[in-house]
Amino acid sequence: MDISLGLAVAGGALAAALAGIGSAIGIGIAAEAADGLLSEEPGKFGNALILVALPGTQGFYGFILCFLIIMKTGLLGGQIPVITISQGLQILGVCLPVGLVQLYSAIHQGKASAAGIGVIAKQPKALMQAVTLSALIETYAIIGLLTGILFLNGIKI
Repeated sequence: MDISLGLAVAGGALAAALAGIGSAIGIGIAAEAADGLLSEEPGKFGNALILVALPGTQGFYGFILCFLIIMKTGLLGGQIPVITISQGLQILGVCLPVGLVQLYSAIHQGKASAAGIGVIAKQPKALMQAVTLSALIETYAIIGLLTGILFLNGIKI
């Protein structure tokens, strides 16, 4: 594997890793709040689970971008095209901001979900409002992924 392919692969791995780290942190933040709620009211598990799961989607978005890079570089098919240093850097350049958007949005979605768990502790009927507020952060994770896909499709190999 030459340096140019290595740059492209590093980009995909970085996007997946940053997104996965963000999701793990975000879920951890929300799960801590949920555990506090469940220690007092175990019957609210289903409602809490929805909010805890929300920050996990960013990990999937990072994986999707990584998978697209694996497909573009031919790593699964065995037909690896010649990739220039410029193309490898372009792919890496697409992945870094996408990974960072996923990292930060997952962490902040975890915080919003934790606050939402506090809301449903006192007002169970406000679940959808809490989910909606946390899901607003998801918008930017999706925009980040779509931007990455558009830029990746513009890189000709």
